[in-house]
Amino acid sequence: MALILGLAAVYLTILLLLWANQERLTFPAPRGSLPDPQPLLGTGERIELAMHDGTRLGGWYLPPKEGGRATAPGLLWFYGNGETIGAVWPVIREFRPPHAGLLVVDYPGYGASGGRASEAGIYEAGALAYEALASHAEIDRTRIYVYGRSLGSAVATRVAAEHPVAGLILESPFTSARGMAAHLYRIFPLFFVRLKLDNLAAVRQVHCPVLVFHGTADRLVPIGMGRQVAAAAPGPAEFVMIEGAGHNETYDRGGRAYRDKLAQFVR
Repeated sequence: MALILGLAAVYLTILLLLWANQERLTFPAPRGSLPDPQPLLGTGERIELAMHDGTRLGGWYLPPKEGGRATAPGLLWFYGNGETIGAVWPVIREFRPPHAGLLVVDYPGYGASGGRASEAGIYEAGALAYEALASHAEIDRTRIYVYGRSLGSAVATRVAAEHPVAGLILESPFTSARGMAAHLYRIFPLFFVRLKLDNLAAVRQVHCPVLVFHGTADRLVPIGMGRQVAAAAPGPAEFVMIEGAGHNETYDRGGRAYRDKLAQFVR
């Protein structure tokens, strides 16, 4: 009996810790300076956005590498939960479509941005990023595309559900916070999950073309979740498997075919 009571106490303690720290687990919010894109990429500028409470967010705007037109498509880039602009800029450099302007912003509490990471905060950051890109003089606001990887898929899908966009690109998307909890923490009840991060619900409100990339060897976010998100889109959706790619290997494994597919979609 004492053993059973002891195990029950440990179980409840872990459950309470998960309840209290789920935002910290979901949003690890790595800090770091916001680099200057000029010496790294030879182009671009640092930008600053202000949230409704005055929190300042840092980001980059990168003009199209291939100019010659009055206006160009725009691409919003939303990264994963453990990343920052300072960490992912080599990926942005290699994989951004050359004919599109790009805007990426550090979420609240991430990188050099102020504030505290939260679900509401990343959604507000996404909406601010959309408005900033849509108002840029060299961007055609009728041709704005949104990209989101892993956690960023929740931001991208929310932006596409609430704003007019020309296309939505998702990489390694999950179904929802509860779906991830059921996958990673099977011994705990789902009612303790306070976060929503519901890609399935949001993508049902998206009516633009959708492109989904997912690694076949992804153990963190199973490929079946990506298939579910693609299948829930009411408009045209294409699902692209990246053979042998785990959750953090999609760029390396996808290579040129991945880059060309992304550029073709952002037309």
